Amino acid sequence: MKNQHLNNEWRTLAPAWIREAREGDNPTRTALLDGPVLDACGDVTGLRVLDCGCGEGRFCRMLAARGAAYVLGLDLCEPMIASAREMPVAGVEYRKADAQVLDFLGDRTFDLAVSYLNQCDLPDFMANTREVFRVLKPGGRFVVANLHPMRSAVGGWHWSEDGVRQHVILDNYLDEGERCWKIMDCPLTNFHRTLSTYMNGFLAAGFHLERLAEPTVTPENVARFPGLADELRVPNFIIYRLKK
Repeated sequence: MKNQHLNNEWRTLAPAWIREAREGDNPTRTALLDGPVLDACGDVTGLRVLDCGCGEGRFCRMLAARGAAYVLGLDLCEPMIASAREMPVAGVEYRKADAQVLDFLGDRTFDLAVSYLNQCDLPDFMANTREVFRVLKPGGRFVVANLHPMRSAVGGWHWSEDGVRQHVILDNYLDEGERCWKIMDCPLTNFHRTLSTYMNGFLAAGFHLERLAEPTVTPENVARFPGLADELRVPNFIIYRLKK
């Protein structure tokens, strides 16, 4: 199977990912990203929403709780989808599917689509972008939260000899392609692309950019999660709100 190594990585990571989503607290999501992504989605009351790369269904449940009429969560990782189905919510459906191939969905059938840290995992983000454009109704929105290109290029910190973080390393920015990291002690492959590649791709698919956000943390959340203090120095993530 094409990109089988990517699927294998997510299957290996799934147990730890699910456990943290259900039992732990991920400050990066709860204190940094959730609010800005939900803000970009706007009022979802009564909307049909597509969640590309839904994982164990956490954000699908959040959208349903905010009033979405129907949420379809897609993910290629079987353990993730199985876990999502263990927490059924009215109006939420899950399907094992590749977000790059949405040929089982009809044209103009959704009001909103979300990619919450999923496009940076896709070998072909343009396939997903074109398919989302097709399945969105005229005027529909696509909210994409991604690793910030300046961090996905290399992204590590330069430390002083006495153990102080001095600055983020930015190198090989124009060299697009796979980047290998460790998350929860598991290897994971992401795909680095420049800001211009993403923006020109979205525009080429037919989208208009409504808003661009580089989320940071509030002083209150830094007090709760001191480990997020570095988010006040450089952006880790970027959020695009696109309109068809």
